[in-house]
Amino acid sequence: METAIIKIGNSKGLRLSKTILEKYNIKDKVEIILEMGQIVLKPIETPRKNWDVSFEKMHQEGDDTLLLTDVFDDEDFEEWK
Repeated sequence: METAIIKIGNSKGLRLSKTILEKYNIKDKVEIILEMGQIVLKPIETPRKNWDVSFEKMHQEGDDTLLLTDVFDDEDFEEWK
């Protein structure tokens, strides 16, 4: 596919079609990767999106307890003073 470089203010850019944006799930940002003479655009996903909602649900269901006991319970912190 060929596309023209367009002027955007003092910069230049390229326009991606709606089809490409939807097919590759490109929202607001892309990562630009330069490798072996090529420019690769990679969609940026937000992997932690809505974690707050999930954590709240875990708390409400009592599923947010520690799986391991505190590793410092038996430590003598006096030697560190």
